[in-house]
Amino acid sequence: MHGPAAPGWLMVALCAATGAYCLLRLRSAVEEQRRAAGDEALMAFGMAGMAVPAAVYTPPEWTWPVLAAVFGGAALRSAWAARGDLGHLHHVVGASAMVYMAVVMAGSAASGHGHGGAGLPLLTGALLLYFAGYVLYGGAHLLPAPAVAGAPRAVGWADRTELARACRLSMGIAMVAMLVTL
Repeated sequence: MHGPAAPGWLMVALCAATGAYCLLRLRSAVEEQRRAAGDEALMAFGMAGMAVPAAVYTPPEWTWPVLAAVFGGAALRSAWAARGDLGHLHHVVGASAMVYMAVVMAGSAASGHGHGGAGLPLLTGALLLYFAGYVLYGGAHLLPAPAVAGAPRAVGWADRTELARACRLSMGIAMVAMLVTL
């Protein structure tokens, strides 16, 4: 990513902390939450790696095709899961955006420009609109729903839905910030 080092490090810290919480969510008793947590941990740690300021560390050229392949596989896995549950479509878009950013960064690394580069303006704009809308929607729905009498309460850290929403929101904000730099 281009720009000053301080915002890049803040994004690295935010994404790494989000990824760490997603790893904690892998201990959930609910299978669907574990599956989503694994996808989100992969996204968060991938975003943390991509957000490291170029002035500090420039990854080797082979990094970008590997990241594109990993996130391409994640997008295909999420697309397969989305056949029965449309809730996975966000993971498809997120993983596809990561593939797009890795391809753009590979092109800019090959041309000697370091992190970031000139992506396709239409695709970048469409992804920006999607993630900006996702952030606005997620922010509006961040407050937990009122408790229903007699409903079981999630007590473990792995099952705190409001924290999972906050993590998704922070990753959406980080995605917007990363796409703006393309």
